[in-house]
Amino acid sequence: MRVVLQRVRSSSVIVDGKAIGKIGRGLNLLAGISPTDTEAELDWMTRKCLELRLFPDLSGDKAWSKSVMDIQGEILVVSQFTLYGDCRKGRRPSFSGSASPNLAEPLYDRFIAKLKQSGLFVATGKFGAMMEVNIENDGPVTLILEKEVSLS
Repeated sequence: MRVVLQRVRSSSVIVDGKAIGKIGRGLNLLAGISPTDTEAELDWMTRKCLELRLFPDLSGDKAWSKSVMDIQGEILVVSQFTLYGDCRKGRRPSFSGSASPNLAEPLYDRFIAKLKQSGLFVATGKFGAMMEVNIENDGPVTLILEKEVSLS
C-alpha cells in the first residue's frame, strides 16, 4: 500500500462538477492499493496516518509535535491507482503493480472505515471516478508512506 500524505489547510474533491468531499485543516491522503495488500498493511497505514507528528503545537514552538488525532483534524482520502504507475520503460506508464478494481475497492473502503474509527471527520473521493482534487498544502508537508507485504 502506498499513500501520499499531505498536511493541508483545506482539501476537496469534485466529481461531475459537484463537491463530494471537503475538509479543513488536516490530512489529504492519496491512497494506492497493491495486489498483495492485506489487513496488516491497512492496519499499519491507518496507525501511521493517524499518529505521525506532523503539526505544530499551539505555541508554534515545536513544529513536529502533534498528530492529526491530537489536533482533531480532518482527513480526505482519495483512491489513486496511479501511485503504482511504472514509468521505467517506454513512454506510457504500466499500472500492473496496482490492484485490480475488484480487489482494490474493498480494501480502500476498509482503510476508510479504519480511519473513521478514530472519531475524526473523514471525507472521500469516489473510487474509480475522474476527480478534480483541490489541495491547499500546509508547509508544504508531503510524505510518501509505503507498506508492502514482507515475504520473509
